[in-house]
Amino acid sequence: METIYRYSVQLLNGETIALKQLQGKPVLIINIASKCSFAAQLSALEKMYKKYHSFGLEILAFPCNQFGRNEPLEDAMLKEFYNSHFDLSFMICNKVQVNGPDAHPLFNYLKSHTRGISQNRAIKWNFTKFLVNSEGELVSRYAPRTKPDTLRPVIESHLYNEDSPIQFAKL
Repeated sequence: METIYRYSVQLLNGETIALKQLQGKPVLIINIASKCSFAAQLSALEKMYKKYHSFGLEILAFPCNQFGRNEPLEDAMLKEFYNSHFDLSFMICNKVQVNGPDAHPLFNYLKSHTRGISQNRAIKWNFTKFLVNSEGELVSRYAPRTKPDTLRPVIESHLYNEDSPIQFAKL
């Protein structure tokens, strides 16, 4: 089965991450935008990351300017904005395109294995979320309006280890 492990991404700090480094961890992948009305979800995502990261959860956020020109910032300004407004500790990647001929290959993979709004493969807006299991396989796709807190049960189910049950307190 095809996985995300064949891809690499570049972080805002210039570091390149081979996604096979995330093997054994569930990963939430999101296209984000600083000026989007859904940007408040970043605080909820950070809260989720802080709670579940020690259990293996990784979050990869990809700034994207393809929807409503909601991500006008570039490079250092992106890093400054997300750090100063949201104090994000999860990985923020370089700005990418998620649709069209210049779409990042990771998003082409994610779209080819799921359908979104109206059963369409294209990403329709910022804050579309993709959950990948610890084997690197795409589990599910979530609409931009899906609040991060509603993903808790499914994320917890992917963090559960039969040999060592984990009990999660409420966020």
